[in-house]
Amino acid sequence: MRCPFCGADETRVVDSRLANEGDQVRRRRECLSCKDRFTTYESPELILPKVIKGNGNRELFDEDKLRSGMARALEKRPVKTEDVENSIVRIKHSLIVTGEREVKSDAIGKLVMEELGNLDIVAYIRFASVYSDFKDLSHFKDLIETLEKSPSIELKKHQIPLLPEEDSE
Repeated sequence: MRCPFCGADETRVVDSRLANEGDQVRRRRECLSCKDRFTTYESPELILPKVIKGNGNRELFDEDKLRSGMARALEKRPVKTEDVENSIVRIKHSLIVTGEREVKSDAIGKLVMEELGNLDIVAYIRFASVYSDFKDLSHFKDLIETLEKSPSIELKKHQIPLLPEEDSE
């Protein structure tokens, strides 16, 4: 690691500890030339797959685009920013663990729909109306009827799981 103060190549690690809930390593370093100390943060570089758009074009995964799409659906809805960020983390994790180098935008849309369905039903319907590209009112009506038959978000939050959740190690 190059010293940010004098540019020397030789530094030593003085202290290391976990940061950001164990997702990063915080290191205190000391320059062997100028003796100044500085902090670095290390995190794994996780490769997200490229996105294959509906027209066949390929582009890099854009987390900001994902966040803005979810924000549009959640506009003026009582959902915590923390819950949205956790959903984004879960979506990205799902994409990474596939191991695929490319993923269709439809697959990402389904992941977003699933997360929005767990966050807010109105946001889910808003997103579905754009994502599903309803051709007529009957398709929209079918979606509403399906949602009316399924358990509410509040009920799902209070359900006890039948199976213990897997450890994510």
